[in-house]
Amino acid sequence: MLPFARVTIIGLGLIGSSVARAVQETMPTVRVTGYDADAGVREAADRLQFCDDVADSAGAAVIDADLVILCVPVGIMGDVAREFVAELPTDAIVSDVGSCKAEIVRALTDALPGATVIPAHPVAGTERSGPEAGFATLFRHRWCIVTPPEGADAVAVERVAEFWRRLGAQVETMAPEHHDRVLAVTSHLPHLIAYTIVGTAGDLEEVTQSEVIKYSAGGFRDFTRIAASDPTMWRDIFLNNREAVLEMLQRFSEDLSQLQRAIRWGDGDALFDLFTRTRAIRRSIVEQGQDDDVQDFGRTHE
Repeated sequence: MLPFARVTIIGLGLIGSSVARAVQETMPTVRVTGYDADAGVREAADRLQFCDDVADSAGAAVIDADLVILCVPVGIMGDVAREFVAELPTDAIVSDVGSCKAEIVRALTDALPGATVIPAHPVAGTERSGPEAGFATLFRHRWCIVTPPEGADAVAVERVAEFWRRLGAQVETMAPEHHDRVLAVTSHLPHLIAYTIVGTAGDLEEVTQSEVIKYSAGGFRDFTRIAASDPTMWRDIFLNNREAVLEMLQRFSEDLSQLQRAIRWGDGDALFDLFTRTRAIRRSIVEQGQDDDVQDFGRTHE
């Protein structure tokens, strides 16, 4: 039996449109209703036909839903939920796809008193955004972390988990606060570093007469890909997961100071040990199927 029959997706950008496309491909009998606050996005969704219906308001979108997924920036989750609270069916489950969970749990439970809220975070994405950027296989063989609040209904949690399994994801369950500390180091801090490095390079463009961009090596190009991610989404992530991000940033700063000392004092053994350890971590990621070992990160060459 399918976990849900009528799914509403609010926010039809990269993730929302990919969820809709994935449902169409893997659960074709499930009815998908979409809504986006941007009229142009709603028009694109109509044109691309990845939803069965596109509603004109959040309230109209959720009227007969048994699962509502919020695919909007984390900073406005509560405000968007208040738009449809009056029309939300009493037996519907409300979930989301946000990258920081403790604050989302608080925002949604405050905005939707009495509703069943089971947040989730599919750890997948690209640097592109908008409804045209979505694709049905985005979640395949990727992790989706379900983060139920304390005391959540076990059946509701399993239904959300099964939904993501049907989309091809591997599912793990975590407490919201634990999720935020894990993602602060595996996702949020790397993005913050990428934004900083690319910003520094931009500041140096005049000094180097455009040679930073012209002679970009592979490592810098990979940073620019990360730094091209949606600015609204990442602004909200850093503001809503500030405590965990600041904790990991402090740890990173301490490690960076140690590396600086090793370089200054010519401590080759310390550098070699660090690089050996980080190489092993990379190999473990490949072995666990979270990336591939194609030479040069899969870039094609003539």
